Amino acid sequence: MEFIANILLIAGALAAAVYCIVLARRLRRFNDLETGVGGAIATLSAHVEDMTKTLAAARKASAGSAETLRELTDRAEAVARRLELLVASMHDIPEASETTASGSGKPPANTALQPAPDDTASASSPPGDPLFLSSRKKMQEAAE
Repeated sequence: MEFIANILLIAGALAAAVYCIVLARRLRRFNDLETGVGGAIATLSAHVEDMTKTLAAARKASAGSAETLRELTDRAEAVARRLELLVASMHDIPEASETTASGSGKPPANTALQPAPDDTASASSPPGDPLFLSSRKKMQEAAE
């Protein structure tokens, strides 16, 4: 009986040794730097480092853009203030028709554009038409 117990004890020890060898191989493959989890961890670590550098560069660029935007906004506000001042000063200037009507008592003269004497002007256009209308009539006649 003792002999059977020793055989079973030796068989158990051999099974434990084989199991340890299998676990050691699996652990070695698991920690392999090229194909295993160790490689994945090394790759992810490199990616995290690259992303950290990229984030720092993006922060620096956004800070520069924010400063440029702040300067442009300040300039735009200054121009807006100047424009408001100019518009306010335009309300103080009297219109030309009010000054002539109040100053001389006669209505203002007709300010319609008179055609300039031109060699290319059409003889059919009346002299009272503005220049741009006579040119338009010539273009319409040429199109017909």
